[in-house]
Amino acid sequence: MRTLYHFRLRFKEIFDTAPDRETAARWLRKLREEMAESVLDFSPFWVTYENWKTEILNYFDDGHTSAAVEGVNNKARVIIKRSYGIKSTDTLWNRLLLDLNLAAKAVGKTIEQMRGLVTGLRAVFC
Repeated sequence: MRTLYHFRLRFKEIFDTAPDRETAARWLRKLREEMAESVLDFSPFWVTYENWKTEILNYFDDGHTSAAVEGVNNKARVIIKRSYGIKSTDTLWNRLLLDLNLAAKAVGKTIEQMRGLVTGLRAVFC
């Protein structure tokens, strides 16, 4: 576990401090050599790295990630699982907006408008 933790920290350090893609690629090659000397098998990790090397190193050009998009995609998958049986895309879209704290957009009304609507409903049904 200590070895794995050490490599994790080294990998994070590269992503936090490498100033450009060439430096990052050089540091990742060095890390790969260190990991190859370990008794642990990291080959699946490095196969993935080789397959996505250009895209991974693109991060070092300007430091942007797709984390926000991935977060929304994950939220959508969770909502779909939670909403099993709902067939309407509008309902799924509204659930996503509500879960992303965009209730006003989903409902289409402000809090004051909703209060007025509730007051009107109470007058009719009470």
